[in-house]
Amino acid sequence: MTETAPAGDPAARTADRPRVGRQVRIPKTAELISRSLRRQIIRGQLQPGDPLPPETSLMEQFGVSRPTLREAFRVLESEGLITIRRGAHGGARVAAPDIDVAARYAGLILEHRGATLADVYRAAAVIEPACARKLALKHTAADIARLRAAIDAEKAAKDRPMALVQAQDDFHALLVELAGNHTLILLGGILRYIVDRANSSYLAADPESSARRSNARKAHRTHVKLVDLIEAGNAEEAEDLWERHVTAADDAVNAVGAKTVLDLLD
Repeated sequence: MTETAPAGDPAARTADRPRVGRQVRIPKTAELISRSLRRQIIRGQLQPGDPLPPETSLMEQFGVSRPTLREAFRVLESEGLITIRRGAHGGARVAAPDIDVAARYAGLILEHRGATLADVYRAAAVIEPACARKLALKHTAADIARLRAAIDAEKAAKDRPMALVQAQDDFHALLVELAGNHTLILLGGILRYIVDRANSSYLAADPESSARRSNARKAHRTHVKLVDLIEAGNAEEAEDLWERHVTAADDAVNAVGAKTVLDLLD
């Protein structure tokens, strides 16, 4: 049984009293400006390619100095939301939010935590097979056409090892994209940013290796089979095949390549 302090008891008054004395951080003016402009970009009020108003206009609008405005620009530029050109015809232009920005930052966090590449591949082996299953259960003729086109791109690159590994990585990304869940597309893209570099590093170490060429050909055949299963609506087989495929890539790359995200991206 829990005892309750009597009414009027000092302990009760202390328990009910809001915590005070906690320091409240007041945003800098540059942060407030970047927040305002960021909101306009994300909401589509400013479109990719649009120039921002001249600095003098923005300085007047926000009531700030040029150094403060440029500090806000640097924040947005670091987020990939604007690009800045110097010179007489330069200025700031709106850029579309880029998944690579989120992926690079996530990579830094994973580096700091000492994440292994095996950990990243295991995460991909959770997301991608589920996307394969979803796509097998529900897809359009246009989806199949895009997958077949990705397969053709792999065929066209079969004699160029580095181009082939990029085409195969693109196939993985397309699979997640076609599943149609924006959150999974973002998460999958972050993982792909790291996995793609692991695959490229693995191949670049010995691009003429017969074992690596054999693995690439085997991967291509698996991609072809997956598209056939998706088109036929064989969801369970598609999911199982893709889980084995991603796990096999994990085993091959981690056997000879970088072991941590830091090793790969440093």
